[in-house]
Amino acid sequence: MTEPNRDISAPTLDYYEQNAAAFWEGTRGHDVGQNIDALLRHIAAPAPLSILDFGCGPGRDLKALRERGHEAVGLDGSPSFAAMARTHSGCEVWCQDFLALDLPAHRFDGIFANASMFHIPSQDLPRVLAALRATLKPGGVLFCSNPRGNNEEGWNRGRYGVYHDLEQWRRYLDAAGFDELEHYYRPAGLPRAQQPWLATVWRRRAAPME
Repeated sequence: MTEPNRDISAPTLDYYEQNAAAFWEGTRGHDVGQNIDALLRHIAAPAPLSILDFGCGPGRDLKALRERGHEAVGLDGSPSFAAMARTHSGCEVWCQDFLALDLPAHRFDGIFANASMFHIPSQDLPRVLAALRATLKPGGVLFCSNPRGNNEEGWNRGRYGVYHDLEQWRRYLDAAGFDELEHYYRPAGLPRAQQPWLATVWRRRAAPME
């Protein structure tokens, strides 16, 4: 396990610690069923599926995955979020910094990373993606939804973020050993200029010796 760059991860995690209750109230009613469906429809394994909610926050989506009958595990770097998610969802939740992951090999059928991976600095993204690929079972599926941009990177109101465009995001995922299954922009039904979120779905590519 690699030690995290605390100069980057600590302020972002502190922001969420200080604003945990307000974040929950502001996001608990958001409907991301479209995103959960996008992950689940590409997983070929029989239910119940083993799903990692990467950046689970207070547990809204973790609860939704459990209510669909799946074996969901949450992961978040904020201790307050991890505690809230355990209480709200009844699921197991791991408190881990995204930049210092310690994940079991070949554990999950799918990973649901909704509004979380944009906090990973570009210099650390290949290492984090390698850890996520390794914790997926062969043929496992990774869903990501991030605020899109023109590849800007830096601090935004107390949080670190990277705002990838589709082409740059594709380059990172392809290099990490993932094959693209689909992508779309959110919210659905609006002009592209009013769709700030880029959702992508990927399958774990088999290594030559697998």
